[in-house]
Amino acid sequence: MADGTLDDLYLEWLYGRVASTRNRNPEKTHWSLLRQLYTERFVWTVRNDDNRECDGKDLRHEFISDENVDDIEPLWLELECSMLEMLIAFSRRVSYKSYGEPADWFWHFINILGLREFTDAIFEEDHAQITREVCERINNRTYDRKGVGGLFPLTGRHTDQRRVELWYQMSTYLLENEEINVLT
Repeated sequence: MADGTLDDLYLEWLYGRVASTRNRNPEKTHWSLLRQLYTERFVWTVRNDDNRECDGKDLRHEFISDENVDDIEPLWLELECSMLEMLIAFSRRVSYKSYGEPADWFWHFINILGLREFTDAIFEEDHAQITREVCERINNRTYDRKGVGGLFPLTGRHTDQRRVELWYQMSTYLLENEEINVLT
């Protein structure tokens, strides 16, 4: 899928962290969705969510090491964190604290956000717009106080999740959903 630019090679590497790059069935692939998530920026507004940004940007160093990429423009490493990078890196963190593989958690997030059905077979501009709106909702914390509309929807009585850093939202979500199965 990559045509040779650094961003294309990196996107293919990112895609490979969560899905098979060999699958060519547009009914099952999500290249367009992940490409859109790669173009959307993750913007943190709550204290300590800068850690999610740093984790996402750290993937670039792993990519450089894994792929033996030379002559990286230093400015590329300093670009803002994409929503895709944040979600992949955060999936790794959640996997470390719970059951399930990072890729399973990534797709669990995509499912919670209502984007899972956006396969390459159907992805069009209206799907790109919905994806932009979802990213904006996460960045601006415009989901509801229980986290519905965000990454970690809760059912019990909790602190307003719009004011809670993502790490603690995740912790509360895991406690509330002890038997969560990310494979579904």
